[in-house]
This record gives sequence, structure tokens and C-alpha cells, in this order.
Amino acid sequence: MADGPLSDDRMAQINADYTTILAKGDTIHPIKRRKDGSAHRKQSYPTNLLRRLREYREDVLRFLSDPEVPFTNNIAEQAVRMPKVKQKISGCFRTFDGAAAFCTIRSYLETLRKQGVDLLHALVQSFQGETPQPAMG
Repeated sequence: MADGPLSDDRMAQINADYTTILAKGDTIHPIKRRKDGSAHRKQSYPTNLLRRLREYREDVLRFLSDPEVPFTNNIAEQAVRMPKVKQKISGCFRTFDGAAAFCTIRSYLETLRKQGVDLLHALVQSFQGETPQPAMG
């Protein structure tokens, strides 16, 4: 972690806050029950999310116990954001091959960007048949 490991007190507070947030969610989005008290098979999206957050609590809070796990998944989210925006704006990709090509190009450009390469220059070179290769390692 950027500021070092979390103290035991801070980890306990985050765990307590997590429990409180789930409890508040349960009051706002309670489990739908039948007259016999059993849970309906189909629940609301928020109720299902609360169930998963409770079920996968250890995974959600893994950053507390494992300093190698980042607090945020922004890198993973950013990797899928552009294809989802493209899909949302266009309605869909016309073909699977088109979607695959889009993802390949995006991945290539994102790798070059992270390596500090001028993307316009890289694209010009690519269209001239001299595609720059990302650095390995």
C-alpha cells in the first residue's frame, strides 16, 4: 500500500463499516419472502448484490489481509470501459471478428500508451507497414 500496511485498528474499523453498510442495505432492500417464510427465488438486483457482497466478503476485503492486492481495480475497469462504451453507443459490434479486432487494437494502443509511445506516430507507422512493437518485460 502507498502509505504502508493498515493498522489492526483501521482494518477492524473497515470490517465494522462494511458490516454496517450491508445491514443498512438489508433494511432498504429486504429479502422478499413467501407467506411460509421461505425466500422468493427471484430477488431484486440490490438484494442480490448484497447477498454477493456478503458471500464474497473475504474477496472484496482481500486488500486488508494481502498487501499485494490493490485497493482498487481501476486498471481492470479501464481495460473494459472503452469496448463497453463503444458497444453502448453503437448498440453492438456488427460481428464477433469486428469486436475482436477492436479489442486487439485497443489493447495494442493501451500497451503503447503505458510505455510512453506517441500513439499517432505509432498508428502512422502501422499504416506505412512498420508497426512498432511494444517493449517486452
